[in-house]
Amino acid sequence: MARKVSAGAPDPTPLAVKRRARRIHRTLAAEYPYAVAELDFTNPFELLVATVLSAQTTDVRVNLTTPALFARYPDARSLAEADEAALQELIRPTGFFRAKAKSLLALSNRLVDEFDSVVPARIEDLVTLPGVGRKTANVVLGNAFGIPGITVDTHFGRLARRFRWTGSDDAVKVEADVARLFDPQDWTMLSHHVVFHGRRVCHSRKPACGACPLAALCPAYGEGEVDPVKAARLLKYELAPGREELLQLMRDGATRRELQAAGYSLGA
Repeated sequence: MARKVSAGAPDPTPLAVKRRARRIHRTLAAEYPYAVAELDFTNPFELLVATVLSAQTTDVRVNLTTPALFARYPDARSLAEADEAALQELIRPTGFFRAKAKSLLALSNRLVDEFDSVVPARIEDLVTLPGVGRKTANVVLGNAFGIPGITVDTHFGRLARRFRWTGSDDAVKVEADVARLFDPQDWTMLSHHVVFHGRRVCHSRKPACGACPLAALCPAYGEGEVDPVKAARLLKYELAPGREELLQLMRDGATRRELQAAGYSLGA
């Protein structure tokens, strides 16, 4: 049964915070063993472009858009020479296509002029590219080059605050706070696991607390729906193997008693 921390409870020690953080990550890793970057790419350039396009839209929409884009502009040099209007039309479905087209043209030209058309593998270089901040740089480093990085998007930042890993809204501060809790070799997969959980369970407006595998660990338990059946209806996308069946039963209207009789443990 999950326990809420009372208002008068003392703040946990730094060691306790680190231990709980690592237990949370182990639980997420078991829940989402298939977690990967959800943008489709075959090389660092494609991932860089896809990540820039992913701002203010979904990875699904980007993945539907990039095949035609990369077929026409497969590398930095060809994209740098693209007609801006034609580029805008190709990426229009991702939204903010005029601003994104300008960023893609500018970063491609920078790659050609300063990096011999090759995506650099240092964060100090990546963040000098137009439209590329630390979040995009860490996505590219971690997933295209295997260099550890913490990707602080809106999902990661929200969950890091709910888990009490940080108290900051500043992405750079969040990254630094979380980095102190985990070993560098865990940073990239930690980012995937947390983002997966934020997209599927721990939503911004109404987290599905009653259907969350972290209920017994999360200091923010109770901010969302705690009834297991109601919470399960809030879950989005695919679940870890073995939980999809439970969700489908709940969608079909199975009662709590029927679910328990079927062998599902629903908590308090």
